[in-house]
Amino acid sequence: MKAAVIDRYGRYGAPELVRVAEVPSPAPKADEALVRVRAAAVTSGDSRIRGGRFPPGFGLLARLAFGVVRPRRQILGSTFSGTVEAVGPRCRGLAPGDEVCGMTGMAMGAHAEYVAVPASKLARKPAAVTHEDAAGLLFGGTAALFFLRDKASTAPGMSVLVNGASGAVGTNAVQLAKHFGATVIGVTSTPNAALVTSLGADRILDYTSTDLTTTGERFDVVLDTVGNLSIATGRRLLCPGGVLLLAVASLGDTLRARGNVAAGSAPERVADYEFLLQLVASGSLTVVIDRVYDLEGIVEAHRRVDSGHKRGNVIVRP
Repeated sequence: MKAAVIDRYGRYGAPELVRVAEVPSPAPKADEALVRVRAAAVTSGDSRIRGGRFPPGFGLLARLAFGVVRPRRQILGSTFSGTVEAVGPRCRGLAPGDEVCGMTGMAMGAHAEYVAVPASKLARKPAAVTHEDAAGLLFGGTAALFFLRDKASTAPGMSVLVNGASGAVGTNAVQLAKHFGATVIGVTSTPNAALVTSLGADRILDYTSTDLTTTGERFDVVLDTVGNLSIATGRRLLCPGGVLLLAVASLGDTLRARGNVAAGSAPERVADYEFLLQLVASGSLTVVIDRVYDLEGIVEAHRRVDSGHKRGNVIVRP
């Protein structure tokens, strides 16, 4: 099969380190399904692993997880949508031809024509949701849902500031906060203001002309999807009883996150996938897709993610 592989670390972690190659197709284990990938997201997580760029303090831990001398997982990509090609003998509830989507976590492997995934980690893709939308939804959608619903209990009457409102997490966060009844303030640049407003933001703060740390405003929930707020600077933006959510944080802030501060990675739960997919199928949530590339365009896809200017999600079609 064709796959986008990275088999070495470069000095600067350039996108050109990723190349398309022929590799053996995975064989599904007893409880796995072999999925023909129709679309996969190229995320900031893929970019960080390829480039060796991690939030402060995570460098050594990340190398231990992903490979010290060379990448342990040669095929990146953790969020995908596709069609079941074959199933293992103990794979229950799925059959060839079923349309599914999911996340592979640390196993990665989705930037390829085929990926083998435990059946318990797959959700059925509704017919009303495209493969591109399903692949683009899960990375940012699960993070936004985890922080806003599970950590902040976002509810009607609350004010929610989304820092990085035009990114993969931010575009979902704006819509989910609005879905939960909150007043939403999106932090983005002027070129992206119309997009973020169309997603439901009640007001826009332009980060090129407004310094968040000196704005003087206070919010019930502050969600930072960019990584330029710390616990100290973020707490200054909170109302009494407010909650600070750090989707991107240094190791120090992650370890210190407690009380009214939450940080860390969102869990990968099929029930969350299904919740988000139904919102998309019903028209209650829009998946923002920046660009779609064929697998041969994987270098350009990584370059687009690296640019810091993508809006929503970058997708590849193996």
